[in-house]
Amino acid sequence: MKIGVFTKKDSLRRDPRLETLLQRLSAAGHELYSIVERSDLAPGTDMVLSVGGDGTFLSASKRVADSLVPILGVNFGRLGFLSEYSPDEVADALEKGDWTLENRTLLQAELKGADIWPYALNEVTVHRRGAAVLGIRVSVDGNQLPTYWADGLVVATSSGSTAYSLSVGGPICMPDARVLIIAPIAPHNLNVRPLVVPDTSRIGICVESRDPQVTVTVDNRTVEVPSGTRLEVSMAQFSLRRVRLSASNFVSALTGKLFWGEDIRNTTV
Repeated sequence: MKIGVFTKKDSLRRDPRLETLLQRLSAAGHELYSIVERSDLAPGTDMVLSVGGDGTFLSASKRVADSLVPILGVNFGRLGFLSEYSPDEVADALEKGDWTLENRTLLQAELKGADIWPYALNEVTVHRRGAAVLGIRVSVDGNQLPTYWADGLVVATSSGSTAYSLSVGGPICMPDARVLIIAPIAPHNLNVRPLVVPDTSRIGICVESRDPQVTVTVDNRTVEVPSGTRLEVSMAQFSLRRVRLSASNFVSALTGKLFWGEDIRNTTV
């Protein structure tokens, strides 16, 4: 296979674990090359290795975009829900061909006049830039929701349910769930809860603030826009292809990384 290797940190290129991984893959007959920018993606590439953490994986997704080249996350970060596999696990699986492909929903953010790459794997977020609380008007397929009074709002995919959405109280969704999550950030309404909608929904957002600007974040990319700007979020017309090793399990990842269900009563004897 022809495999591109992407990392954001030059120090990782000298990491002995990465050097060993690349040596094993080269010895197995794979053609390896380095990717820095999207233009570096060579024709005929079978797979891209994202070397780092989940932030690196999000950056790698921008490099492959709609090329349909799948990404395999090699974990040199911390939690790692997207980049969840160790270098040894990756080497073993690629040597044995013990992997499959899965499609992950991407969001598309339509924001006129903003210079930002519009696709997100995890979430699109609006949040305050100054001290003033935001009035956030949201519609789902043209149906107006009650105004959110909050520090911001997250629109997340099922992939992003374990990212920013989780930290603001959103639900955990299985990665193949065909849903979007609308979750307020620090709402100033006691009766506001996150909302789960079909991933075919078109979500309109308009943010009003006493501050002149608000912040829009598309995954790990940020832009400042004037208060009153309208944003449309919907499912992109293409998906991200992610390499999944056969031995991986989402529930095991939750229990092992986030200690989901940790309870002395669940301890086996």
